[in-house]
Amino acid sequence: MADTLLAILFVSTSAKGSNLLYRWPKDPVASPRLSRPRPDCATSPAHLDNVWKAATCGEREDKYPIPHSPLKDPEYEWKRELGASSKDPHGGDDSDDIVFGYSASFLANLLCPQRSMCHQRCEVVVDDLTFIGHPVCADTANNWNFRQEKQTKSSSRGRETRHNRPSEDTVAEHSPDLGEQKPLEQAWLTSFNLVLVLDEPDPSSVASGNFLKYLDVIYRQVAFTTMAVLFQQQVTSNFVEAECNTLESLRNACISKGQTLDDFQAQALSESSIALAMKDLYEAIKSSSVAYITINNIPLELQLPPHLDRLLYTEEDEITYQALDEDDAAYYKQAWGDELTEPGWNLPSLDPWKSLLMLDDSLNIETPFVDKEDMSTVEGLMRFMELADVTLSLGDMASLLDWDYDTQVVPTVRWLVQHRRAKVVDLVQGGMKTVFTLPPQFSASLLDLSEEFDKEFKEQHPEVMSLPKIMSAISTSASQSHFFASVVQTKDNIPLYHDVVVWMLKHELLVTLHLRVRVVATGELKQRVKNKMKKEAKEKERAKKLAAVGRGRSKLRREIDAAASPPVGDLHTSDEDEDGDPEHDDGGWDTNEDDPMYSIIPDPGRANKRQTRWLIAMSDGKEKHIVDRFNQILQYFDGKHTDDEILFKAEIPRKGLRQILHHYDEYLQTFLHP
Repeated sequence: MADTLLAILFVSTSAKGSNLLYRWPKDPVASPRLSRPRPDCATSPAHLDNVWKAATCGEREDKYPIPHSPLKDPEYEWKRELGASSKDPHGGDDSDDIVFGYSASFLANLLCPQRSMCHQRCEVVVDDLTFIGHPVCADTANNWNFRQEKQTKSSSRGRETRHNRPSEDTVAEHSPDLGEQKPLEQAWLTSFNLVLVLDEPDPSSVASGNFLKYLDVIYRQVAFTTMAVLFQQQVTSNFVEAECNTLESLRNACISKGQTLDDFQAQALSESSIALAMKDLYEAIKSSSVAYITINNIPLELQLPPHLDRLLYTEEDEITYQALDEDDAAYYKQAWGDELTEPGWNLPSLDPWKSLLMLDDSLNIETPFVDKEDMSTVEGLMRFMELADVTLSLGDMASLLDWDYDTQVVPTVRWLVQHRRAKVVDLVQGGMKTVFTLPPQFSASLLDLSEEFDKEFKEQHPEVMSLPKIMSAISTSASQSHFFASVVQTKDNIPLYHDVVVWMLKHELLVTLHLRVRVVATGELKQRVKNKMKKEAKEKERAKKLAAVGRGRSKLRREIDAAASPPVGDLHTSDEDEDGDPEHDDGGWDTNEDDPMYSIIPDPGRANKRQTRWLIAMSDGKEKHIVDRFNQILQYFDGKHTDDEILFKAEIPRKGLRQILHHYDEYLQTFLHP
């Protein structure tokens, strides 16, 4: 949302009418738009391009042009100003104050709708501007009370659906205890609304359908939550009306003293809680950080998903778990929770072979919103943060802390990620023998990154390579060269370059490449197995013939004995058909196949009979402990499992994996991939 947010407006309605009481920033400006010139009405349709014809004219209009109308005259058309030519307070009343090319009074009337349209989502699209809010109002007697629920509350956990979304009253019930509601005098304030103004992207550059999801996240995470707290404070303490009085009095005082709008903005920040909250919220959203605001001494923490803007410009599925299989997707949603699986977070799977990168080195977690009663939890969290390191997996951290992974480690990581204190990354080997590559784009310019890098390292450690040289060494090194070989080079430099790797990971300058393995049946192996099967088939055929000869002799002897004995009835024997002997089955082998080319076994854990024969033949001549370990980890050689995942699930050391890769080198295809 850092790309689209233009301003935050606070509007109210009273007996005097609707007013735009405050806005931040002072002079919001909409992005300029490129537009096509409108052809003159006298232009012949034959001179118009196909795009204009498709948008404005039909086939009949091409043949019979419509006569010129004064309403279509360019001088008659109203054009909205792109800038916000706001006048000073002493320059006139609110009607002279222009915001986004519209008068302040017009926007106030538009964004404070009638009572029947309050207490619900309000979304107004005017040209290329989108206004999102949640207006609230007093009842018909002009009293501020919590509204009665129209339906029973759902007992199901998780995020509410659109048809069962919590109201302001539901949020108020879970807010800090402020005591029972006291009877208030009749208020002059009838309605108010906090509105986010967005710059609607060009439809031709926005992925289809994603803009609606984008607006929905903004409404639920920011607009609705903020308005719910303001509504609660108005009902319980008449807080919003007092704030409106303060802002209106300040504005009138500035007008009487001949002061500028800048003076009014500055005074409002020092005297109005809502004005300061609007400023902090705007700046936090524009910087893609967490907004810590205070409304009537109530702390409120708001944030939007860090990658929400990417939702506008990609057709790819923005929800990571939808690309996983059913079991992995269920675990992903359970581990991260409903809020962190929304569009825009793009979090990796929370697996025990992953690691944790601390983004904030400070261990002070008592502020801003941690109660002293939870100090035991805080102490455990601090021990976890002290232990966290990119060279230590989450599973190892659970073992060292003697914590249960699912009930203790996962919630802790989720809390740290949600509060932007850490992020889940791939494990970095302790000896810096991890293979990295560079991302397709950087978070900032290389010049700015280099200056920050030099301040962090070069001043205290002149021997460290400069950032451009490090990135050059990574990008020009061989594909199998790890960070130690291409950059570190000596063991004495490992501690220093450990900090360098952490710094680069924080700035998203490194992408970890994982080793993946696939099993390949070579042409020589397939021919060897085929020859062995033919030999076994011949031996079976020979054994059948010998058995048939033995049965023939037994039959002849029985016939001689039967002829010599008195008849006791009809005796009938017949040769058994041995063609159905299961031992005669070739095990799924296509005897007509004579393919000398290699074949990749896509899923060794579910190999068919023919592939199983190939896998068994690969271990011919190998030692038993090598064969046992190969059979143990064979199921992970499908090209999908990473080396870290294989080591964790198989519970083997990295040396053991290298040993298998060495002994089965001719049958294994290894490659690096993020």
